[in-house]
Amino acid sequence: MSNDALLQSIDSSDQTSRAYNRVMNRHLRTKKANPFASAMAMLNFYINRAGIHLPVSQREILENAKTELRKLYDRSSGLQ
Repeated sequence: MSNDALLQSIDSSDQTSRAYNRVMNRHLRTKKANPFASAMAMLNFYINRAGIHLPVSQREILENAKTELRKLYDRSSGLQ
């Protein structure tokens, strides 16, 4: 499933973060990359790629998904 199709079918940040988590865990079973970093990179890439064309409501969902993803992996926000 492509990122666009994934995001079109999801309407909450919790669903988004869990979906990216599933995709990354499935994809990275044979890789040594960190699933958290990969999932966060996918979210950031999508946000940055859409730029100003990303609707505010969708951007809020994606930003909240990043917070939920941090909770799933017991990570802090990174802001210090």
